[in-house]
Amino acid sequence: MSEPRPTLPGTSPMSVPKFMAMKGQLRKLTMLTAYDTVFASIFDQAGVDSILVGDSLGMVVQGKSTTMPVTLDEMIYHGEIVVRAAKRALVIVDMPFMSYQVSPQQAVENAGRILKETGAAAVKLEGGIQQAETIRALAAADLPVMAHIGMRPQSVKKLGGMSKVQRDETTLISDAKAAEAAGAFGIVLELIPRGIAARITKELSIPTIGIGAGPDCDGQVLVSYDMLGLTEGFQPKFLKRYADLHQVALAATTQYLQEVREGQFPDAMHSHE
Repeated sequence: MSEPRPTLPGTSPMSVPKFMAMKGQLRKLTMLTAYDTVFASIFDQAGVDSILVGDSLGMVVQGKSTTMPVTLDEMIYHGEIVVRAAKRALVIVDMPFMSYQVSPQQAVENAGRILKETGAAAVKLEGGIQQAETIRALAAADLPVMAHIGMRPQSVKKLGGMSKVQRDETTLISDAKAAEAAGAFGIVLELIPRGIAARITKELSIPTIGIGAGPDCDGQVLVSYDMLGLTEGFQPKFLKRYADLHQVALAATTQYLQEVREGQFPDAMHSHE
């Protein structure tokens, strides 16, 4: 009987245990946001480890100034269509503003609804010490939960801006350790100085996913619309644009409009006899 062929990294379906086992590995974890089947399918085919259905959709899809107006129903809608396209990536859905802050019981009910109605693997919420009781309740209900500390977009009114680097090392380390102790399987570190993020990564036993937190985290996440160059007027220090799809789409649209106006499209090749 022949031995089974080895599975290459990034080709087998990702699960929460597999994700956690990537902690400290030479190959870093990869994560991107997605909000629809088209991009979810592309990222899944490319081999991304995890897809985050982020409440960032409020800004990059809906055109709002913050993530705060996004509703639970909207997150479930986008989560379900992403899961439909993701064949191997671990899909995590953000819990939107005020879907978990009222009480741990509220969080359990809403997280359960997200996982039940979308088919996603896990949820993510913002907070460390302040949400430790909620994280504990979710973990106790077998609802996998990822934490998020540092710059927390849902707390933009308290923190005073969307691009404020968080530098209070004592608070950040306490938040990270509280989230881990409560049962989070991973944690996003957003807009944290590299040295502090490196220390948190070293001291935790769960994976850290950085965004604006330097290269020493266990993995990285970017908002896909930013990474692909679809958004304009947003260029924080941490963002690297890997394409300029805004210009590609603009050029294609301009050419289409010109050809229609001048009667060049549709031509014989694109017409039925």
